[in-house]
Amino acid sequence: MPSVLRIHPTDNVAVALEPLSAGAVISLPGVELKALEDIPAGHKIALREIPEGENIIKYGFPIGHATRAIPAGAHVHIQNLKTNLSETLTYTWNPAPAAKLPEVAPRTFLGYPRKDGRVGIRNELWILPTVGCVNDIVRALEREFQSLVGPGIDHVHAFPHPYGCSQMGDDQENTRQILADLCCHPNVGGVLLMGLGCENSSIEEIKKHFPPDADESRMRFLICQKVEDEYEEARKLIRELADRMRGETRVPCPASALVVGLKCGGSDGFSGITANPVIGGLSDRMAVLGGSTILTEVPEMFGAETILMSRCPTEELFGQTVSLINNFKRYYQENHQTIYENPSPGNKAGGISSLEDKALGCTQKSGFSPVRGVLAYGERVTHPGLNLLSAPGNDLVAATGLAASGAQLVLFSTGRGTPFASPVPTLKIATNPVLAQNKPHWIDFAAGDLLRGKTLDELADALLDLVIEVASGREVVSEARGFHDLAIFKTGVTL
Repeated sequence: MPSVLRIHPTDNVAVALEPLSAGAVISLPGVELKALEDIPAGHKIALREIPEGENIIKYGFPIGHATRAIPAGAHVHIQNLKTNLSETLTYTWNPAPAAKLPEVAPRTFLGYPRKDGRVGIRNELWILPTVGCVNDIVRALEREFQSLVGPGIDHVHAFPHPYGCSQMGDDQENTRQILADLCCHPNVGGVLLMGLGCENSSIEEIKKHFPPDADESRMRFLICQKVEDEYEEARKLIRELADRMRGETRVPCPASALVVGLKCGGSDGFSGITANPVIGGLSDRMAVLGGSTILTEVPEMFGAETILMSRCPTEELFGQTVSLINNFKRYYQENHQTIYENPSPGNKAGGISSLEDKALGCTQKSGFSPVRGVLAYGERVTHPGLNLLSAPGNDLVAATGLAASGAQLVLFSTGRGTPFASPVPTLKIATNPVLAQNKPHWIDFAAGDLLRGKTLDELADALLDLVIEVASGREVVSEARGFHDLAIFKTGVTL
């Protein structure tokens, strides 16, 4: 295995595939040099002298500029690289030629068809609080009713959160919309929506956000202040839901019914080389099958947004993508923050030096297929193919947003590792072999095998097989451990 990888022929840096010691010889086509210093795995080495002010090129695109002259063989990172990013920009639509997508044989999975035409990959009983004041009750109900899990009932989950009251404007509407989306999620066979009774985001307010095709026969509602014993009333309603769910069974469904969320977190210098391109291959395969994928983390598109814009087949979609990017930048500005306060400390330790560096790796998850839809936060997917969703980069918030938009599962690539899970099965994909080996209780798929001789097509096909298995009922490791989280995007003041 070579010790470094030059991702694109025009790159003036390469990525160390293993730790390099000072004096290590680097040999690439047209390049022969020695490392001037120790360089950690995943970090960048200069392939030639880079003068102060010149762009540093990785993935064939600038990821920032040199803040001082960088000699050939030197470590290129935050000590000598600075972002090129600026504030909101004006863009021009320059559609790229359509890419050739892989051929994929029709696939089916075993799922639960719903009345609204969607399909669940789980039949779960969810207990959702409208407001944080009833969190302890829903937690206690979740503990008590684990005994219901069995034929027809895959899991019983409660999703406590601190919101639902003391909010205003769009911030309050976000909470209402996300809770309404989750009540109607296809993975839910039954849901108890439990309110206190005096909160802003009451059950009636949340129901106003239900779509016209909402199946309220799968739902029960309880206002604690209006009953004598809210716990006993909740027990009755949960048993009603469970009795209804037990007769439901999986049936063959086309892969076109799948909606897959795409997310990364705890990224490292291998994310854009292994796991994210493999996820991109999966995304393209889903597009060919007629299914849907959702790319989010808008702040982590900054610096790579023109790649996505060039894949918009219509000027309308291009305009929506421009608004997606610039509106998020304005959100930063309105809160008096710089748009490039990223990457995180963990990202930097893993070899990511600038937001452009992170974004060019992040957008690899979208593959090469055209953009078919641009979604507001909390908006449901309606277009097959690749969709872009307005949500932040925060792992829990973004993954919850993906679930709320209809994703039945989330693919989550990581180079540093994380145990968290979202409201839907969250399939963890390791970017490097060390993480996959050390954290088998976190990781479901080893994309680092791309560094050990496997091809991207082989791994993308294997990931598609795993997605079909998970959609048919196979538990991901976080799911088997009982992990599930909910986090709503907080954008306003708290009263």
